[in-house]
Amino acid sequence: MSDWLADWNADQVAHAAVLVTVAAVQGSVPREPGAKMLVFPASQRGTVGGGHLEMRALQIARALLQDDACAGAGKGARLERFALGPSLGQCCGGALHLVFEPVGSQLRAVLARLRQRRRQDSWRCSAIAGACSACLCDAEGQSIAGVVDPSRPPFMRNFVTRIVQDGSGRRWLVDPCLAPRNHLMLFGAGHVGTALIKALADIDCHVTWVDQREDQFPATVPSNVTMIVADAPAMLVLQAPPGTSFLVMTHSHAVDLTLCEAILRRSDCAWFGLIGSSTKRSQFEHRLQERGLAPQQIAAMACPIGLPGILGKAPAVIAASVCCQLLMQWQQHEQA
Repeated sequence: MSDWLADWNADQVAHAAVLVTVAAVQGSVPREPGAKMLVFPASQRGTVGGGHLEMRALQIARALLQDDACAGAGKGARLERFALGPSLGQCCGGALHLVFEPVGSQLRAVLARLRQRRRQDSWRCSAIAGACSACLCDAEGQSIAGVVDPSRPPFMRNFVTRIVQDGSGRRWLVDPCLAPRNHLMLFGAGHVGTALIKALADIDCHVTWVDQREDQFPATVPSNVTMIVADAPAMLVLQAPPGTSFLVMTHSHAVDLTLCEAILRRSDCAWFGLIGSSTKRSQFEHRLQERGLAPQQIAAMACPIGLPGILGKAPAVIAASVCCQLLMQWQQHEQA
C-alpha cells in the first residue's frame, strides 16, 4: 500500500479530509485505477497523476471540505469524469473518473482499520451520491469496519477498482486495497542496504531487513520495512514464503556464502542478488560447487547486481540501480 495512508497519523484522524480515488480509465492516463490521494485543507498525501488533473481534483476536494454537509459525511461520494485532452489540455489524451469521498465517521473507521491491515487484502465499498455508506470487507467478504448496508452489491473478489450498480441502479465504488505482492528479504544493514531501504520506501513492496548487529539499524524505518536481528540469518531463508526475492550484502563473506547456499537450494525464489564483483562471483561459484550445488542452480544468482552501464559505486547509486533491477524483475513476474 502506498504512502497515501502510511502518512495519515493519529493527529490527522479527526481532521477534515477527502479521499480521491481513480475509479475508471480510458486510453492514456497518468495513473491506474485504485490510485489515491488524501486531501486536507492545506496538504495532501499521495497523487492521482499531477498536472492540471490533480490541480482540479484538489480544487474539488477542498470545495467539499468547505461544505458542512460533506464535512460531516452527510453525503455519499461524488463521481467526476475528466477528459484529459479536451477539458484539461493534457497530452495524455485519455479520460478517467475520480471518486471524491468526504472522510466522515464511517470512512474514518474504514481507513483506520485499513491502516492496521496493510499486509492483508481488503476491499472498500462506498456509495456514490445519496446518503453516505462506507464499509471494509476482508477476503471472505465479511464486513470488518464501517456500516453494513443491505443494498450494497454482492461481494465479488475482484482485484480491479471499479464502479458497480446495485439492484436499484445506485452506483458504488468497489476498491480492492491489496497487500504488497512483492517481498524482499534483504540481508545486511551496511551503507548500501541502508540506501536501498530509502530507495524502496515509497515502492509497493514489503522488505524484511536482516542483520546480526542490532546497532546497525537506524532508529526509524519506512512503514514497509520489518527489521530482524538474527544470529543465524540462514534460518530465515528457510522460513521465507515462496516468491520471495533475496538480496545478500552482509559484512562477512562467510555469512554471504552460507546465505547463498541456503537461497540457491530453494527452487521458488522470485529473484536472488549478491553484492560483489565478477571476481567474488567466480570465487563463490567454485565454493558453491564444492558444497554440491549444480551449475544451473548457481546460474540463478545475480552477481554483480544492478543495471548494466551504471558504474558508480556510491551507496545511493548502487541502491538506485538495484531498485530499478528489482522493479523490472517484479514487473516480469506480475505479467507472467
